[in-house]
Amino acid sequence: MCIGFFDSGIGGLSVLKEALRLMPNENYIYYGDTDNAPYGIKTKEEVKALTFSAVEFLVRLNIKALVVACNTATSAAVRDLRQKYDFPVIGMEPAIKPAVEKNNGAEKRVLTLATPLTLKEEKFRDLISRFDPGHIVDMLPAPKLVEFAERFIFSGPEVEAYLREILPSDIEKYGTLVLGCTHFPLFKEVLAKIAPGVDIIDGNEGTVRHLHEVLKSENKLESPDQKGKVTFYKSGVLVDDPSLLENYWKILA
Repeated sequence: MCIGFFDSGIGGLSVLKEALRLMPNENYIYYGDTDNAPYGIKTKEEVKALTFSAVEFLVRLNIKALVVACNTATSAAVRDLRQKYDFPVIGMEPAIKPAVEKNNGAEKRVLTLATPLTLKEEKFRDLISRFDPGHIVDMLPAPKLVEFAERFIFSGPEVEAYLREILPSDIEKYGTLVLGCTHFPLFKEVLAKIAPGVDIIDGNEGTVRHLHEVLKSENKLESPDQKGKVTFYKSGVLVDDPSLLENYWKILA
C-alpha cells in the first residue's frame, strides 16, 4: 500500500522530499491539483470540494495514509477528512510554536508568510491564540509565490521584486520567518538573500516525523529492505511527461 500526498500543486513536493529522506523504503502517490491551483485565493467551500475530490481519487488507489501537504487545504478540510476516513490523515501546521519560543524575550518578532485563506481560517487563528500570548507574530499573505512556483520560477528578478515589494522594509526586526505554505520552502534561497540574518523555518520535517510515528504505532511501515517508488498525478491524470517529471525530481533532489 502507498502513502498519499496531496497538494494544490507542486508545493507538497517540499514535504515529500522530507518523507523520501526519512522513509525511502515507502511507496508514495503524489497528487498535485495543478489545474485548479492556486487554492489560497479560493473560498473555503471551493477548497474543501476540490480536496475531497482529490482524496476520493487517492482512496481508489488504496492508500494506507494521507498527507494533506497543503496548509490551505489542511485549514479548510482536514477535520472533515478525519471524520470520513479511517486511515491516518496528517495535515500541515505552520511552525508558530517553535518560532515564538525562540523569539520570546529576544526583542524580535515573528513573521508568518502564508496564503490569504490560511491566514484567515479558524485553525490558524486558534494556533496563534494558543502559542502567541505576547502577540509577537505578524502575518503576511504572499499568494503570488504560489503562482511563481507553479511556473517553476523560484528565483530571479521577478521573484525578488515581488518579495521586496511585500516584505516589511524593517525586516531586521524579525527573528524568524515562518513559511506557512508548502510552496514557500522552494523560495528559501531568495528569501535568505532578501532577509539576511532572519531564521527561516517551515513545518515540513515535523509533519513527516509525525507521519512516521503514526505509521510505526499502527505497524504500517514498509520493510526497511524494500526500495520505495513515487507515482505522480496531476489533477487526476498520471504524469508521464519527461520534462515535467524532470522538474519534479529536481525539487525532490
